[in-house]
Amino acid sequence: MLAVTRKNQIKDIIQEKKSVSVSELALKFSVTEETIRRDLKFLEDEGFLTRTYGGAFIQDGVENEVDLDIRETVYEDSKKAIAKKALELIHNGDTIYLDTSTTAYYIAKAIWDMNLTVLTNSLLIVDFLSKFENIRIICIGGQFSHKSKSFIGRSTQKVLGYYFVDKTFMSCRSLSMEHGITDSNEETAIIRQNLLDRSNKIYIIADYSKFDKTSFVNICDFNAIHGIITDNNLSEEWVSFLKENNVEIYMCSTDK
Repeated sequence: MLAVTRKNQIKDIIQEKKSVSVSELALKFSVTEETIRRDLKFLEDEGFLTRTYGGAFIQDGVENEVDLDIRETVYEDSKKAIAKKALELIHNGDTIYLDTSTTAYYIAKAIWDMNLTVLTNSLLIVDFLSKFENIRIICIGGQFSHKSKSFIGRSTQKVLGYYFVDKTFMSCRSLSMEHGITDSNEETAIIRQNLLDRSNKIYIIADYSKFDKTSFVNICDFNAIHGIITDNNLSEEWVSFLKENNVEIYMCSTDK
């Protein structure tokens, strides 16, 4: 197969699936992973996709749920900075909810030495925090999703209904002034909607790449949340919009 033909087929695959791994493509096209990495580098230089450790993804499409394995290393500096800023809002004795986002996973890594109760439906967060006896963990179980390494479905929603928390830290797929806070996955969006009524404070944790976009399912409007923690300086338009909706803005720097 000609290299140009393979690249065009990779484009078709990632346009449909939104994310893909290097190993998956190498197996499909019977070439080395190094060849695939060169192809992905070429397509990134074209502006078609964003490479990550082990794969690539695109931002386009309202239904765009990227595998957690791909998401975990995307915008890593931003996620670490957001987690550090979130730490300023968490106090010993709090009961908090951490959702299935990779940014919430970085928050879990930042709170390991605190005395907290943590509710979550993320298997990664449960696995990490289970090492620390000072953290009381409540796992919201249900149907396991391999794509997000989390528990979803009706039973997850039912168990969540038993609890209330001081603070929820949850991500989303997109934020739009016109369409509100939206997600790509309906089941994940429903869980996040349920948290709105079960938390004293709701904080959206979102890096700069999620602003001015709209995804498949509405989670809520901005007047339903208390704050947004983000990495880069927001535009004056966004700052004014959030202040009009009584949303606290917590911005952090990714400078090392």
